[in-house]
Amino acid sequence: MHAITFRGPDMKAALLVALAAGVALAGGCAYPTRSRNLADPNVPPVTLAQQVCSNCHRITGNSVSPAFPNLAGQMRAYIVSQLDNFRSHDRQDPAGSEFMWGISRSLSDEQIRGLADYFASQHPAHQPIEGKSERVEAGRTIFERGLPAENVPPCASCHGSEGQGQEAFPRLAGQHVDYLVKQLLVFQRTTQRVESGAMRAVAHDLAKTEMEDVAAYLQALPNRQDRLVSGRPR
Repeated sequence: MHAITFRGPDMKAALLVALAAGVALAGGCAYPTRSRNLADPNVPPVTLAQQVCSNCHRITGNSVSPAFPNLAGQMRAYIVSQLDNFRSHDRQDPAGSEFMWGISRSLSDEQIRGLADYFASQHPAHQPIEGKSERVEAGRTIFERGLPAENVPPCASCHGSEGQGQEAFPRLAGQHVDYLVKQLLVFQRTTQRVESGAMRAVAHDLAKTEMEDVAAYLQALPNRQDRLVSGRPR
C-alpha cells in the first residue's frame, strides 16, 4: 500500500481542506463540508439540524459558545415561534437576525416543526457554571420572588419553578449568561423582538447587575437541581 503524495498546488489545496475541517470541528461543527441546500423543502428536518444548525448549536443543541443559545430541551412551541419570527423578519435583534434570517428564509412549515421536535427532544448537558456564587444566590431571589419594590414579577411564574419553560414561555435553565443578559437588554431597550410586550414590562426596571444575577442563577440551575427536562422528570 503506497502513501499518496501531494506536490505543488495539490499539496496546498490538501492542506487548506485539512485546516478548514480542523477549524470547523474545533468550533463544534460536526459536518463542516455537508451542509444542505436550505432552499430545498425536501431536506428532512433531522438532516438540517445535524448538518446546518449544528454549526452553531451543535448536534445535541448544547451550544458551547455564549453567542449561540442552547436549544436542547427547549419548548417546542417556542422554537416554532422563533423560527417563524426569523423567517418573517419580525425578530430583528442584530445577533439573532444576522445568523437566522438567511438560514430560516426558505424553511417550510414542516421543516420548522420538525426542527422544533428534534431540539425539544434533546437532553440539556451539564456545563461549567459561568457566574460567581454570590451572583447565583442573588439571582435565585429574583427568579423565585421577583423584585416587588420595582414591580418585577418572579421569573418562575411564567418560566416554571425550575426554569424548564412552559409552552410559549422558553426554557431558561442552563442558558448561557451572556445570551440571557443580551436578550434582557433587547427587551428592555428595543422593540426588535415582536413578542416583547410582556418582557419589556418585566425588564423595564431591571438594572444590568440584576440581569446578570438572574442569568447566573438560571445558567447554573441544571447543575444545582438536575430534576426536570422540558417539564418532565428525567
